[in-house]
Amino acid sequence: MNHEILVLYYSRSGHTAQLARLIARGIEEVPGMRARLRQVPPVAPVTEVAQPPEPEDGAPYVQKQDLLDCVGLAMGSPTRFGNMAAPLKHFLDTTGAEWASGALAGKPAILFTSTSTMHGGQETTLLTMALPLLHHGMLIVGLPYTEPALTSTQTGGTPYGLSHVAGAKGDNPISDHERELARALGRRLADVARRLAATP
Repeated sequence: MNHEILVLYYSRSGHTAQLARLIARGIEEVPGMRARLRQVPPVAPVTEVAQPPEPEDGAPYVQKQDLLDCVGLAMGSPTRFGNMAAPLKHFLDTTGAEWASGALAGKPAILFTSTSTMHGGQETTLLTMALPLLHHGMLIVGLPYTEPALTSTQTGGTPYGLSHVAGAKGDNPISDHERELARALGRRLADVARRLAATP
């Protein structure tokens, strides 16, 4: 029996989406685990035209049922002033019914982000993204220093979750260390989720 993990993200320039796909690859390296890639739609202060039911590119838009179906969550966003982007926050703010029912309680979660600069708020974004998940009763899974790339990286990566330094113009490719850490964190989440799902 396969278990699915929701890989949920918001991405503008494509860097966060790339991280999501790498994490998904790591998840699927664990036997019996599958990744379900989803994105949140953009938001705007004034709505002139309703969003189409499916995006023009990338993963399908997330539905609440995705949260219920999956045994774990990988959640990512670019950094906006040291915090998650508004579209992801908007989606989380609509999960009151799931909070009230405890639908996510006890499920593991990891976090990932992308910034334009090395000190552009990666760690604060990861930590503030964890707060609503803690309110949901989720189990936050970090990225331990037992991963050698976390010690040697000169680009992204933190013990609080995965990160990428995109550059001021967004033209930095995902580094080898960032790729390695993305897959490692995906595997770690999948392994924890598999163990929890097997617990009676």
